[in-house]
Amino acid sequence: MQGKTILVTGASSGIGHAIAIHTSMAGARVIINGRNVERLKSTFEKLNSGDHSYVVADLSTNEGIARLSHDLPLLDGVVHSAGINKRLPLKLISDKSLTELMQINFYAPVLLTKSLYKKKLLNQGASIVFISSVAAFSASLGNIMYMASKGAINSFMKGIAFELAESGIRANAIQPGMVKTHLSSALSDEDIEKDMMRYPLKRYGTPEEIAYAAIYLLSDATRWMTGSLLTIDGGLTLR
Repeated sequence: MQGKTILVTGASSGIGHAIAIHTSMAGARVIINGRNVERLKSTFEKLNSGDHSYVVADLSTNEGIARLSHDLPLLDGVVHSAGINKRLPLKLISDKSLTELMQINFYAPVLLTKSLYKKKLLNQGASIVFISSVAAFSASLGNIMYMASKGAINSFMKGIAFELAESGIRANAIQPGMVKTHLSSALSDEDIEKDMMRYPLKRYGTPEEIAYAAIYLLSDATRWMTGSLLTIDGGLTLR
């Protein structure tokens, strides 16, 4: 990762937080983004020494996307890690809840990618990495909106992988199973222990394990890899 400049969204917590830190440890110059200034500063302070920077911007708005992409340098990689989840059964889904979730999980990465490409901020050979989820293919009660958002991201990723290949730009997605982050903290310890037994490896993943996969996709080790879904789920989808 030496000499590469990488943008990581959603870097204030969870998977994005880990990706930012480990990408800096691998030698990259990292630009991190998030909505919460205090948490984003906390991530920034943990980055390995280097010419890093942070941009506080809400990517659910056009203004936030414009602010983030305004003064960016040329990028060798982008990790779209910002995301939210809200479980609701079909009968309780509203325009507001659906729009809120899709705005962050789908519209934001799509429109940010468009902005970066139109402004020619992606170097030839740049790697775009989306954090998706096995939920795109695996149903669970109350998870309809999240499933739909990740399925949409997977399709978008494949579409731009094909469209941007001519420019030498790659796009891939990581599909984690359950990872120990604030999104999983809503479950009780008993429910977590029970749920982990569904995984052949009998545990959830860690943010660091997803970060290693992101570094792999950002690096030159995957120069001939585009349009792929990299599943990291402790064997969950083997069943």
